[in-house]
Amino acid sequence: MEPSEKDVYLHKGCYFVPVVSSPESIDSLENFEIRDDDTFIITYPKSGTVWTQNIVSLILYEGHRDGTENITLIDRAPWLEYNIFHVDLPSRPSPRVISSHLPYYLVPKGLRNKRAKIIYVFRNPKDVLVSSYHFYKILTMLELPEEFDVYLKKFLAGKVPSSLWLDHIESWYAHKDDFNIIFLSYEDMKKDLRSSVLKICNFLGKELSEKEVDDVVDDSKGVFLRKGIVGDWKNTMTVAQSETFDRVFKERMEKLPFEFCWDIQEDPKPISSSVEENNV
Repeated sequence: MEPSEKDVYLHKGCYFVPVVSSPESIDSLENFEIRDDDTFIITYPKSGTVWTQNIVSLILYEGHRDGTENITLIDRAPWLEYNIFHVDLPSRPSPRVISSHLPYYLVPKGLRNKRAKIIYVFRNPKDVLVSSYHFYKILTMLELPEEFDVYLKKFLAGKVPSSLWLDHIESWYAHKDDFNIIFLSYEDMKKDLRSSVLKICNFLGKELSEKEVDDVVDDSKGVFLRKGIVGDWKNTMTVAQSETFDRVFKERMEKLPFEFCWDIQEDPKPISSSVEENNV
């Protein structure tokens, strides 16, 4: 089933939302000037992007952390390819935080020289599926069918914004050596936010006091677009739908070096056959 051109358009192997981007604007990003102190937050949609934007902003911007600056989050961590608020990224003072859902091969070429730093946050794909279904359904720009089963088929075929989840995470990991990148699990952040905050601080070379770390952890809790619950997919997907998902995704997911947590009450289930430190 091909998606409607009103919903998404295909450009260079990736689906984009038409009302907030164009092929020309995507192509123009290739030569976007990268600064050494830039921080990019890269995610597949509905993988904890807004939460990570808030966490990184609290770490890097003292005015955000202590409440002395009243600047919106979208202005603190604007989008690269979906710049609907027309933030003048080249004129922004350093350090910049920039958000993106782009696949690795469409990001600015300057990033491939290991300039700047990339925080890639991934989430178990069943929760991504359910969260994106609810999110896109409420957007007037996307006339999605009400039937979840129809959206499930589109998601498994990669006929949704940002295309196939598996392609996105696989390709970013496969090309990790081209970038200065760290991989973080959304579920690990949910289970032990302080450890994740310290990991991000270490990666960014940002030293915070114990109190400042506490402020980041406390101020960033509960910042979600909808629920943000680990395992919420069980409230939407039927057993049959879950089994269909597993048949399509399991083999490739087992080759990824990550563990995926399917329920916050459970330990991560090693759908991957190996475990390694995600600071790569």
